[in-house]
Amino acid sequence: MAETSDPDDLKARVEQIGRDAGAERVACCIFDYHTRGWWDYQGDDWFHAASTIKVPILVGVFGAIHRGQLARESRVHVRNRFLSVANGEPFRVEAARDANAVVPQHLGRTLKVDELCFHMIVTSSNLATNLLVDLVGLDDLRASVKELEIDGVELARGVEDNDAYDRGISNRVTARGMVKTLRHIEEGTAFSVEASARMLEIMHEQEFRSGIPAGVPDGAKVANKTGEISTVAHDAAIVYLPGRKPYAITVLTEWKPGASGRHDTIARISRAVYNHLTAAGKKNA
Repeated sequence: MAETSDPDDLKARVEQIGRDAGAERVACCIFDYHTRGWWDYQGDDWFHAASTIKVPILVGVFGAIHRGQLARESRVHVRNRFLSVANGEPFRVEAARDANAVVPQHLGRTLKVDELCFHMIVTSSNLATNLLVDLVGLDDLRASVKELEIDGVELARGVEDNDAYDRGISNRVTARGMVKTLRHIEEGTAFSVEASARMLEIMHEQEFRSGIPAGVPDGAKVANKTGEISTVAHDAAIVYLPGRKPYAITVLTEWKPGASGRHDTIARISRAVYNHLTAAGKKNA
């Protein structure tokens, strides 16, 4: 399909990409700072959040810092024992399911809050995530999200809480909700300019780049957070292109277990969005 600035053509292109790849469901939402315009396809549909929920958790942690409940330099005892929100039973984060090796190496020692935030986002550490969730508390994390008037995000538990998962208790997001979260970080309104800048700095260090970043030219800079389990693959990002203002984008996809091509599908949707926005820029030039 040729490059186009027509929103209906972009919708058709996103639908086609998802259909060709065999995705069960696809959602996409964009906010373009260049035009101040929104666009979405199934942007209010709920998906299992997977690790994209770590961005709202990051916001919640910095909300607690803003309220003086802790500091970025506060030290946290690193342990691997947590209680399920479903029944209070203890569980551990399995090392094989955690993409990060640094945090487990500190078991019995301490890491700073800022270091845990870094590993939660950059290497998607589940252990760092649960330590932060326990430190701040689900109620206070939710309060921070609510304070910023972000809808489309449901924070129900930490990660790897299998008893809760089996009972249908899971974190959920919409594509629009994730874009709203990204906008607060980009615009410096996530509690303070300084807090927002640090969150953005962390997201720019992201190691997983096979989704949205793979769909834009090499000259682009991308701050993003991926999320993936057996049935979903997501990416949420702020994309900075030379010569224009950035855009915030979220792509959520749902699959049958074991399906292949999931990262490539997100990259192809990212490329379609890039083509759409740059074609619109050429048309308006």
